[in-house]
Amino acid sequence: MLAVAYGDSTMSKTQAYEWYKKLKDGRTVVDDLPRSGRPSTSVTDENVKKVKEIVLENRGVSIREIATDIRVSFGSVHCVMNDVLGMRRIEARLVPRMLNVLQKEHRIAVAKEMLSFGQNVIEGIITGDETWVYEYAIETNQESSEWRFSNEPKPKKPRQSRSKIKIFLTVFFDCRGVVHFEFLPTGLTVNKEYYVSVLKRLRENVRRKRAELWRNNS
Repeated sequence: MLAVAYGDSTMSKTQAYEWYKKLKDGRTVVDDLPRSGRPSTSVTDENVKKVKEIVLENRGVSIREIATDIRVSFGSVHCVMNDVLGMRRIEARLVPRMLNVLQKEHRIAVAKEMLSFGQNVIEGIITGDETWVYEYAIETNQESSEWRFSNEPKPKKPRQSRSKIKIFLTVFFDCRGVVHFEFLPTGLTVNKEYYVSVLKRLRENVRRKRAELWRNNS
């Protein structure tokens, strides 16, 4: 609930439990209380600059690696990262592949051409595609996370390695979403007989899921 309400500003689960216990025990203020001991001398402008340079050079570096590199405590680096620089580790957003500039421009051109046809034409178009779905051995979300400032976008992680385990997927969709999809049963091959049966099942799903298009024969 906290994550939904406050997004990236949400405190960690451990901190939430700690504050819950403190408030339950009678604490009424949320400001930092006076603490004994010597003030921290590790969180200096020089160390902040060093930490920032290391992180911008390698977004996946760990706090422990930074602490070892600049010879300060783990807690001091954690304080610099979170309280001074306002950075958090963000999990990469998985995308099918990374497109180059020409591919992106081509997609924009095709999209503009489609939009020029008008909404009525677009709503009547159902297109299909086929692909092999692999069981991927990729990095975990934690392994692919990177340090990011609050105003920076999430990192992207393309699929890179393919396993030998795969299954053939056929999918049909329109501007409102998926109309029909199915996986190729084990032991079958994609031939004209199989594809005729796929189109029959697609036809039935169009009749059931896009009733207005079916009635208008559009």
